[in-house]
Formats: sequence, structure tokens, C-alpha cells
Amino acid sequence: MATNLYFNHFPKNQITSEQLLVEDLVIEAMKIYGMDVFYMPRSTRDSVDYLYGEDPLKTYTQAYAIEMYLENVTGMDGDGDFISKFGLEIRDEITMLVSRRRFAFTTEQTRPNEGDLIYVPIINGFFEITFVEHEDNQAMYHTLGRGRGGNVYLYALKLKQFVFSNEVIETGIPEIDNDIRDYYPRTKISLNTMFSGKYVNDEIVYQGTDLANATAQAIVYDFVPNTELSIIRVQGTFTSGNVIGNTSGAIANTSLISDTGYMNNAFEDIQDNVRIESESDSIIDFTETNPFGEP
Repeated sequence: MATNLYFNHFPKNQITSEQLLVEDLVIEAMKIYGMDVFYMPRSTRDSVDYLYGEDPLKTYTQAYAIEMYLENVTGMDGDGDFISKFGLEIRDEITMLVSRRRFAFTTEQTRPNEGDLIYVPIINGFFEITFVEHEDNQAMYHTLGRGRGGNVYLYALKLKQFVFSNEVIETGIPEIDNDIRDYYPRTKISLNTMFSGKYVNDEIVYQGTDLANATAQAIVYDFVPNTELSIIRVQGTFTSGNVIGNTSGAIANTSLISDTGYMNNAFEDIQDNVRIESESDSIIDFTETNPFGEP
């Protein structure tokens, strides 16, 4: 070989002390200039709807605190916020760098995975990993020969702002779980008679003989005594009858006219569907067998 082996001795299947020194310096720099985030792996990765090519209900039950470096120091990338035919769309994107060695040590995974989430506490934001770049030119491209066989110093995570769609997020970390509560659409049900106790926020409420045989269940979002119960993450269909608190033991008789009529959350008006249906009834005669075709 023409190069000097004393300065360019980087065997293919061996990590040299020079490479480890560079990696140590990178980790130290990221601890100084980076920020603390939470890496949230998707717990239901093996559950896939092969017809649509997606996870039917994503679940995130773990969160690992780790330092990452934000590459977009001047602001968000992506298409930003704009109005399209589908309404307001937020397409903010960022790139974050994470040490390969620190990631494997902290999360016990070999690499970050697409579809996992990053929670950034400083902006109370959730971001979804769309691509994991292991040969990022701006993030130490094969420095000192390191990078062959996927053995890299850093991973560059391409992230987009997470579009919430009733995914289950229960990490056990209040900072994360409390921030996601307002994302869930809420159903309000009227309380006719309060028999006993008081419902507790975040407890499970159900209808049926017991929780194992419940015909419907949900999580309490808020409770106004003798007035209404606000619930999220509804499973099944609540009907008029008794609703039981699994933790508090509270029991109340309720009446529910329409789930969709009461739905709302902090970020979008889900009642648009009801409004569209009401206006369409005044335009289209749905009593016809085929209102859109010839008679």
C-alpha cells in the first residue's frame, strides 16, 4: 500500500484506540451542546396489518432518557405550516444526532428504528423517526476509517412532527403521559344519578359485571360531580346505564345520546363531521336509494 501504515492503519474488523478517542470526544461534545430527550420505541412493532402495510394501533410503553444534538439550530426544516385542501397541515422536520455507543447502552437496541418517537421536553413536542441515516456527510463521514459494516460514530435521525391518531402512549413518565392526554378526543357523558364515590382522573371506567367482562371501557379525563364525566380512549360502546370506576369504585347512572356529538379535544374540532352531515342533509336527499345517480 502507498499510504503510511503508522498513520493510516485502520483494519476492517478492528476498532483502533484513535477511533475510540474520537468517539469519546464526540460523546463529550454532545453532552455539552446537546439536549435531553426521550426515545420511545414502538412496543407493537411485530403487529402489522399487511393489507394496509401499517400498525393497526401503535403503542408506546417505554421511554429512555438520552442526550441528542439538534442539527437545525436556526429553526425547523420541512414544508412548515400551510393550508391545503385537507386543511391546516404542519410539516415541520428536524434532524437530531445521537451517539451509536450511547444509544446502544441506554436503550439496549442496536439502532433507532423508523416509526419510533422522540419526545423533546424543551418544546413539549413529539417527533416521529422517518429515516435513520448512518452515513450522514455532515455528521463525521467515515472519520479515521470508521463506518465500514455499519460501525459508525453517530446516527442522524430524520424526524417529522408527530401526527397523533389515538396511539396508546403509557410510558409511566408523568411529563410525557400528561402532555399526551390533551391529544385524545374526549367524549362527555351526562350523569343522571351519582350512587356512590367519586371518579378519579386516569382511572378505568367500564360498563358490565366486571372489568374482564366489560361491554365498554375508557379512561377518565375529567369528572364534574353530579354533572358529567369526560372520558378518553373509549373501547366498545357506552349506553345508558351504570358506569363503574375500577379504582375508585364510584358508580353513576349515565345517559349518552351521541358519542360524536360530544367529541372534542384541544387541537382540532372533531365535530366537523357532525356539521358536514347536518349541512349535507339539507342539500342531498338521502331517502333516495341512489342520491348520486340517475333515478
